[in-house]
Amino acid sequence: MNQILFSKFNQEIEKQENRKKRNLLIVFKYQFAISILVIIACVGYYSYNLYSTRQKENLSKQLLSNFNINLLYSDTSGYATSAVEVEESNNSSFIIGLIEIKKLKIIYPILSDVSDDLLKIATCRFYGPLPNEVGNLCIAAHNYNDYRFFSRINQLEIGDSINIYDALGNVLEYHVTDKYIISATDSNCTNQDTNGEKQITLLTCNNMTGYRLVVKASAVS
Repeated sequence: MNQILFSKFNQEIEKQENRKKRNLLIVFKYQFAISILVIIACVGYYSYNLYSTRQKENLSKQLLSNFNINLLYSDTSGYATSAVEVEESNNSSFIIGLIEIKKLKIIYPILSDVSDDLLKIATCRFYGPLPNEVGNLCIAAHNYNDYRFFSRINQLEIGDSINIYDALGNVLEYHVTDKYIISATDSNCTNQDTNGEKQITLLTCNNMTGYRLVVKASAVS
């Protein structure tokens, strides 16, 4: 009798253990399926962001190409004859020049205005005069932690050269004079008191700390 009861007791325990195993297996399957969905969503989100930024990079290159073509045919196509006329002819954002940093192997158009959308496709005039005029032209661009826009201006050193082209294609060389970090609320680098000199200030964000990297340069006399 005891053996029968003991056998039934063991069978019940075995059934309970089997139910636990089945429940654990079901939970594992759900967790696995959810993990796969999360991974797919993350990969999709990353791929979309990568595709979107690549498209913006291509748009920047297209703007650069169009700017060069406009310069090539400006004598016969009725284009403005000065940077001031170019700026007064259109109230929307447009290309006012180019920035070229040979050390970093980059060249980008400079847009006349700055916004979140514009910063995704090119460098932007954040503050100051038009390219190569007296004052402090402040140029902002994104830092994508790769090779695009101002992601590598931290590699610039004192004395490195930066070329700025105006709307007519005239180029002026600038040499780096300073490089430092500021807080997001510090605007002293945009000061326009240059004692009659032509200066540029490059600004980009530091994605890790929330601070800003500033590179200042003065025109070579």
